[in-house]
Amino acid sequence: MKYSLKITLSILILNSFFGCKKNVDLVIYNANIYTVDNDFSNVNAVAIKDGLFFDVGGNDLLNKYHFKESFDLNGSTVLPGLIDAHCHFYGLGLNQQVIDLVGTKSFEEILLKLKSSSKNNSVVKGRGWDQNDWENKQFPNKTKLDILFPDIPVVLERIDGHAYLVNQKALDMAKITSQTKEIAGTIVKSKGKLTGILIDGPMRLIDNVLPELSNSEKEQALLDAQKICLENGLTTVDDAGLSKETIFLIDKLQKEDVLKMRVYAMVSNSKSNLDYFLNKGPIKTPRLNVSSVKIYGDGALGSRGATLKSPYHDDKQNFGKLITNPSNLENLAIKIAKANFQMNTHAIGDSTVKLLLNTYSKVLENKKDPRWRIEHSQIIDLNDMDGFNNKILPSVQPTHATSDMYWAEDRVGSSRINGAYAYKTLLNKSKVIGLGTDFPVERVNPFHTFYAAVSRKDLNGYPEKGFQLQNALSREETLKGMTIWAAYLNFEEKEKGSIEKGKFADFIIIDRDIMKIDINQTPKTNVLKTYISGELVYNSKNKS
Repeated sequence: MKYSLKITLSILILNSFFGCKKNVDLVIYNANIYTVDNDFSNVNAVAIKDGLFFDVGGNDLLNKYHFKESFDLNGSTVLPGLIDAHCHFYGLGLNQQVIDLVGTKSFEEILLKLKSSSKNNSVVKGRGWDQNDWENKQFPNKTKLDILFPDIPVVLERIDGHAYLVNQKALDMAKITSQTKEIAGTIVKSKGKLTGILIDGPMRLIDNVLPELSNSEKEQALLDAQKICLENGLTTVDDAGLSKETIFLIDKLQKEDVLKMRVYAMVSNSKSNLDYFLNKGPIKTPRLNVSSVKIYGDGALGSRGATLKSPYHDDKQNFGKLITNPSNLENLAIKIAKANFQMNTHAIGDSTVKLLLNTYSKVLENKKDPRWRIEHSQIIDLNDMDGFNNKILPSVQPTHATSDMYWAEDRVGSSRINGAYAYKTLLNKSKVIGLGTDFPVERVNPFHTFYAAVSRKDLNGYPEKGFQLQNALSREETLKGMTIWAAYLNFEEKEKGSIEKGKFADFIIIDRDIMKIDINQTPKTNVLKTYISGELVYNSKNKS
């Protein structure tokens, strides 16, 4: 009897001991994990359960849990899933369906591409040209397009998305003449005749007459964009301007579990979009966040559409043009604040930034934690820097600095360039900064962002000492800007942006330690695997 009792007690003790082990889905261990938590901790292992980080710590997690799978990473580096704080996810997908003009070195090269790529098309579309990369840096003219394509509309979008070059057929379809009124932009003429260059507002006249894409083309664009982003280690994208219809399509594909990507969707500023969302209120699911409105303050510096306090250094009669006038901007701000949405405004020129700082400050006076964003925050009068604070946050693109540096000073002059691309100064004012790419304006690769932010050099290592190196960010600041601070700008810092218990198990495995290697080696970083909610969504070994 006593012997039997001892056996029973022993069994109970053993069962109790082993019962302490909880079940998890996955343990990864023997890794170099940058958690990006408050202490910027470095750990070796994580346990994942039900799509969340269940535990974070050392390799002893292997003995602490029962698990379905485990992976020995042999020292590989792990980062939180990367967030692009300002991009055009849907636009990237659409770009896969048009002629790629990025990197062209002349208008003649563009014409050759169009000849070889536009057979049997009802519309010829391309994107990516940049006259600043050409020997002749003047805007191109439509004359040769008219000869090559007299009966088919041609629409070629500049790399920044703020200018079109179109042919006469497209102008005729849109009923654009030399007498057409310019609204929120410019119809460029030469000696009174149309050149085919449309900057900002007038581009919409072309958009309105182009054939509508099919649903299958729209869905394919989103899936194409997702494939590219997952390969680059992005798990959340902040899409800077989407229509109601595109947001609904994203939600549909996410619910069908086809679109894994998390999307922070800024609502495009149109009456129908705002009437719907501001009345309905924010939409928040694990994959979709609709709680902000994207407004255009001005245009781009490269096309001289950014609004400056004094004229362009290389165009003395031009101050740029506002896309949204001051009274409309304030009315929008009041409306957006009342609906408890964020206002995220594109601002490139110092005049536009100043206008926004004044407008935001006035409207947000009684708002406790609005986190309104100034997208790009590109050219800023040094006297206006104090306008950035914990209510008004900068969202910037480090590769803009290193691609624009060749010609930016030509646009703004030697004095104003001191307040340009001033990321460290902005960080010091707002204490957080969101980093993105503005893709497809720049390449998707977030490690180019990392390199540009830290080194302030382009991919050729120019300039040797870095462009305005006083505004470089540290590696830790840069990684935060691509993870936890980007999440903070989205009001999502409690669910993503770092590897911590209870957060989404979004993480990536990369082939080198970007926090320690020579900074010049960081652009060559490869993503080995991408996980969203603990699910493997990209594996470089399966890349075709």
